[in-house]
Amino acid sequence: MPADPAARAAELRRLIEDANYRYHVLDDPDLADVEYDRLMRELEALEAADPALVTADSPTRRVGGTPSGAFAPVRHEMRMLSLANAFNDAEVEDFERKVEQRLEVTDPVFSVEPKFDGLAISLRYEEGVFVQGATRGDGETGEDVTANLRTIRAIPLKLRGKGWPRVLEVRGEVYMPRAGFEAYNEQARASDGRIKPLVNPRNAAAGSLRQLDPRATAQRPLAFYAYALGAVEHGSIPDRHSQVLGKLREWGFPVSPLATTARGAAGCLAYYARIGAQRDALPFDIDGVVYKVDDLAAQRELGFVGRTPRWAIAHKFPAQEQTTVVEDIIVNIGRTGAATPAAKLAPVFVGGVTITNATLHNADQVARLDVRVGDTVIVRRAGDVIPEVVRVVPELRPKGARAWAMPAHCPICGSDIVREEGEVVARCSGELACAAQRTQTVFHFASRRAMDVDGLGERYIEALGEFGYLDSVADLYKLTLENLLEMKRRADQRDGTTPETVKAGKVATRWAENLIEAIANSRDTTLERFLYALGIEHVGESTAKALAAWFGDLALVRHLPWPVLKLVPDIGDEVARAIDAFFAQPGNQRVIDDLLARGVRITDTHPPTARLRAALATGNVLAQMGIPRLTPRRAEQLASAFDSIEAVAAAAAEALVGAGLPPDTADAVHAFVRTREGRALLRRTTEALAGLHAAVAHVQAAKAGPLDGRTIVLTGTLASLTRDVAKDRLEALGAKVSGSVSKKTDFVVAGEAAGSKLAKAAELGVEVWDEARLLAFLADNGA
Repeated sequence: MPADPAARAAELRRLIEDANYRYHVLDDPDLADVEYDRLMRELEALEAADPALVTADSPTRRVGGTPSGAFAPVRHEMRMLSLANAFNDAEVEDFERKVEQRLEVTDPVFSVEPKFDGLAISLRYEEGVFVQGATRGDGETGEDVTANLRTIRAIPLKLRGKGWPRVLEVRGEVYMPRAGFEAYNEQARASDGRIKPLVNPRNAAAGSLRQLDPRATAQRPLAFYAYALGAVEHGSIPDRHSQVLGKLREWGFPVSPLATTARGAAGCLAYYARIGAQRDALPFDIDGVVYKVDDLAAQRELGFVGRTPRWAIAHKFPAQEQTTVVEDIIVNIGRTGAATPAAKLAPVFVGGVTITNATLHNADQVARLDVRVGDTVIVRRAGDVIPEVVRVVPELRPKGARAWAMPAHCPICGSDIVREEGEVVARCSGELACAAQRTQTVFHFASRRAMDVDGLGERYIEALGEFGYLDSVADLYKLTLENLLEMKRRADQRDGTTPETVKAGKVATRWAENLIEAIANSRDTTLERFLYALGIEHVGESTAKALAAWFGDLALVRHLPWPVLKLVPDIGDEVARAIDAFFAQPGNQRVIDDLLARGVRITDTHPPTARLRAALATGNVLAQMGIPRLTPRRAEQLASAFDSIEAVAAAAAEALVGAGLPPDTADAVHAFVRTREGRALLRRTTEALAGLHAAVAHVQAAKAGPLDGRTIVLTGTLASLTRDVAKDRLEALGAKVSGSVSKKTDFVVAGEAAGSKLAKAAELGVEVWDEARLLAFLADNGA
């Protein structure tokens, strides 16, 4: 702790805000990211130790606070205006003529700037400190998004310099830079559905600011440009708009470096052409330029018509669209298995680029547009970056053009392409066998909580695949030291990064030796880790743990139909079907065989749990099979009348009615067992049941643990053991450890700095244990 914490905190705030100003306003950073992060951590530690040090303008308040249930309305002191649009030179010249006539001037000076494609917002400062931010809304009333705006580093929390009014309202645009948008979507596409990709930068900016949880906004790469003033009290401002922009820069706001002045319509149109030529190369989206009479007194004289100022106009760029022909529709398989249709196009020049491919996003989009091979289509560069098909020209459709459908099999590995109910995206189900998914699959397989192969990063995985050393995860276990060194040599040669030491004949081998050792050490693993490592859709650590505990043997799990998998508590229909679909792919089974053949060993194989014996009852299994109209109660009626699932399948509808089923239910059951899919599912299920009954026949009933059937939540930091260790020890006593508090939670274990979960427990009246009570309980029960 420094001798004067308050002075050090003030100094840290100054250094951090100076760094933000240099980065976002001057575009001249002088502080490395690692040093910036170090200063921020030091300030956070000082404020945590003494909350009295926290100020309203502290940069630590940018991380996002407590989620809001809604956005309060904010009435703007001055209306936030909408601009009239011009779409051609004549309309700009007409705008200038009307300005000249009303002001009785010639060749007026205009402030000219890009028209950003984001979300207009208003920022209110009192005594130089940011106190409130709001969206434009309808121009009269917006929404209070102060907490979310605080997370944007480009927005100053405290004004710089001097001479600013006591109350200052700044208008501007929140936007998402193209690079940030692409990086976020790349992360989303690699998240296996956990993060939803953003549609385009403008929608991304608007949606990010309307997140109820500011912490979610803080994760979005948002930026800001100031372009005008609103209400001003107790202070003066310059006479010209261009000078106002200069003052805003001095006070710490980023202002577009493209903003300048132009004289008359000719100057405006020249600016429009210049910005239009730069448009594709800009780091953000714009959809036009804005012309404003530069003299503020003249603006007041011109006034408004309705909600539109007479002194400003937006000159919009034309939509960047062209017509071409669809030569083929192909399917691209992404890193996570997502199957995305794309149109192969006759080459067409759009927005300065020759386009030969355009995304069709997903099967629903293809159906909505009704795109077919041979169609003439209109293509646009969405956001000026990503080519997409906008619509079909139906009158030019060739005869015999057939509607497109998603192919049944992956073009890369031949596995089934599946689309879960309610999902937009279809996916290749051959996760382990599909080369398109190789990098993501191997990276997950080797991760710490899976097979724990330390040192195997994505860059090495990609290079090993590119140079033919790695086709699937099983190939990890045949890699040699020579393979790794040769991969590194070829990758360095490809990238032009061969070290001088290597050129001199000195080759570093320690990294490769360590990696070979890590791969060898990963050969012995548990069933839980192995199942999680396979990367099965919807199978996280908790589900893998449940599968391992209930069935105990990979030889069983890999051949179970989904109705039997649903017998495991907390495994629902969607998860069970995903597991079944994964193991149904021959390519996945082949890779698992290869893994076992190359020395991967499951070290904790054991008989199924004794609890499975009761779950295998005929009525319970029938109830899991998704047979139309067959409720659990009706399934029990069938189990009482028939001694097996085979007997139910062989029964006539009349016999089913005789067992107590209503006629419509009996007809539905009878129809189901007569379908090919129904017969196949019944056959697989009865075969699995025979094996499971034999496996559990000699298993002794397990003694109930002291926490069997109880749900526990961990929150905060435990001093004596990690959360993972606490979770394992509680689960060993029969508990289910959940990540969220609900009415079903039996008790919450709260450590230091417990947050919202502790508050939720208090709200619901859930019992709370401290760490001392937890440790005593674990000791008393030998865990």
